[in-house]
Amino acid sequence: MKATYHKYILNFKGPSGTSRGVMTEKETWFLVLEENGKKGIGECGILRGLSADDRPDYEAKLQWTCANIYLGKDVLWEALMEFPSIQFGVEMAFQSMASETPFLLFPSEFTEGEKSIEINGLIWMGEAAFMKQQIEEKLAQGFRCVKLKIGAIDFEKELELLRYIREYFTPEQVEIRVDANGAFALNEALGKLNQLDEFELHSIEQPIQKNNTDRMAELCKTTPFPIALDEELIGVFTLDEKEQLLQKIKPQYIILKPSFVGGFRGTQEWITLAEKYQIGWWITSALESNIGLNAIAQWTYLQQNSMPQGLGTGALYTNNFDCPLEVSQGQLWYKKELDWSFDFQKLMIL
Repeated sequence: MKATYHKYILNFKGPSGTSRGVMTEKETWFLVLEENGKKGIGECGILRGLSADDRPDYEAKLQWTCANIYLGKDVLWEALMEFPSIQFGVEMAFQSMASETPFLLFPSEFTEGEKSIEINGLIWMGEAAFMKQQIEEKLAQGFRCVKLKIGAIDFEKELELLRYIREYFTPEQVEIRVDANGAFALNEALGKLNQLDEFELHSIEQPIQKNNTDRMAELCKTTPFPIALDEELIGVFTLDEKEQLLQKIKPQYIILKPSFVGGFRGTQEWITLAEKYQIGWWITSALESNIGLNAIAQWTYLQQNSMPQGLGTGALYTNNFDCPLEVSQGQLWYKKELDWSFDFQKLMIL
């Protein structure tokens, strides 16, 4: 078996704002396997500035992975413990190789186009008018769950946006999730949670910066509405560390990004522990291309979690690959009559 890796820069259609700044492009890496004329592909979806494996030796580790591909998926997964996005790329590539076609990784009623996955509509940070416009678009598109990034503009303006939604839509009509990306100061977080409570939100992701476990545990105990851990899970590699974190913080939810937590196997470890401690969970993509999103969506369907999942369609990029994933009325569908616009040969010469 031969393995190669290839860098690819995804270009955003418009600047996309988070509490860590504005993004105009997103780097990703593809791992391609070849054997007896058959090809498989996996995406190593690193997010610079956030992923645990954003390290100077990242490309060297990809080289090492390709040189040692003969070790197989399971041995490589263990060896790549500190490189969760490469763990995921390896898992995906081996699954792709073993599949009938490179992109049909987990056949199901979802890939047959018979069932869909409910997803949340993502509202990007920006000026209040821009965020309001996005909210109106998502509601018009039939989403019954929206997720707002908060923490970048004036907090009072963010409260106004939430007030605007609640003036027109009850919690039964539209579920609101907010994601602070760790933006709240430790001494202000509880006060802000109390202010947010009037809008009957579903949950808030990562109200404070990760690695403040004592304070986060306190917040999860006293919060007026559920807290979901997101960044807190990044860089927690072993099963023991995962269990200790959940036992200490006792969150209401955890959010699982396969590219950040070691692929399907790493995600499954978190799910097993969450269910052991009666902690809710859902799965989210992490700005991968449609290659990675396709794999995550197919695997997510198999988990049969009825909550809205965080699976955007990759409509964010100008140079993504056309694929069978399509959003309709807040549901992600797999339209098997649609083709992929992906050329292995072109990727090889980039």
